[in-house]
Amino acid sequence: MRIYEQLFIVRPDASEEEIDAFIEQLRPVITEGGGTLDKIDKWGLRRLAYRVAKRDEGYYVLLQFTSGPTAVKELERRMRVSDLVLKYLTTRTDEKLKRLEKRRKQREKRARRKPAVAAAGPGRPAEAVPAEPVPGQPEPPKEEA
Repeated sequence: MRIYEQLFIVRPDASEEEIDAFIEQLRPVITEGGGTLDKIDKWGLRRLAYRVAKRDEGYYVLLQFTSGPTAVKELERRMRVSDLVLKYLTTRTDEKLKRLEKRRKQREKRARRKPAVAAAGPGRPAEAVPAEPVPGQPEPPKEEA
């Protein structure tokens, strides 16, 4: 099982009921193969970056689901033949999550190796503190930023 995100753009003149019905048609495709539909996020009507099928706007919907690759193939086939969908994009996010987890573990490992900053004590130099001017001597020239 893999984690996927599928973003698709629906015609702007489609009603909310049509969009919900289309999503409900997709749900059994995901669940038949033992997958789960984790999240449905409706972004609403937005302006497109460029014209698609003579339209300037589209209704964006994001699905997050866990399934096998055969379900993704069937979902994409249904998106392609549907008159409701203008564009779609499916991405596999589990590899990205693995990479982020690996990077987090490496960071934690480096943090454990790095010695903690200790306070100044006997035998240890104190932090650099600017010296106070000595009375009777000229002050050094100040650097301008």
